Amino acid sequence: MSLETDIKQEKFSSEYSKLVINIAYTNAYLGTIFAGTLKPYDLSMQQFNVLRILRGQHPKPVSINNITDRMIDKMSNASRLVEKLRKKSLVERKKCEFDGRQVDVCITTKGLDVLAELDGIMNDYDKQFHHLPEDEAKAANDILDKLRNK
Repeated sequence: MSLETDIKQEKFSSEYSKLVINIAYTNAYLGTIFAGTLKPYDLSMQQFNVLRILRGQHPKPVSINNITDRMIDKMSNASRLVEKLRKKSLVERKKCEFDGRQVDVCITTKGLDVLAELDGIMNDYDKQFHHLPEDEAKAANDILDKLRNK
């Protein structure tokens, strides 16, 4: 369906205005599906993002600042997210041996196991885009990269 049909709006002030609304609408649409996928695991999209960052650095610890820098949602409070994940035994926090003011975070075996289980589910999530030829997916990625890098 077209954006016009989905949001019941016949006309936009410009193609650029439509583009902004289309990106926001698509983000909300995909976010709803993604959140539903994570719900049985009691994880938010931001918590999932933190776990993936930590898995990518495993077994090295990662500082809260490094996590924040790498997060998709820059408005997230990484310290709060890490604490929630710690309470679920998915991550561990410890004082940095080089800088006592810094906290290092590592993913636990339980956290790795949860991500391993989610890997297959996320592969299925990605398959919803396989109706696009790979060259069109690449073109869409290139356009989105251009939008962020004015």
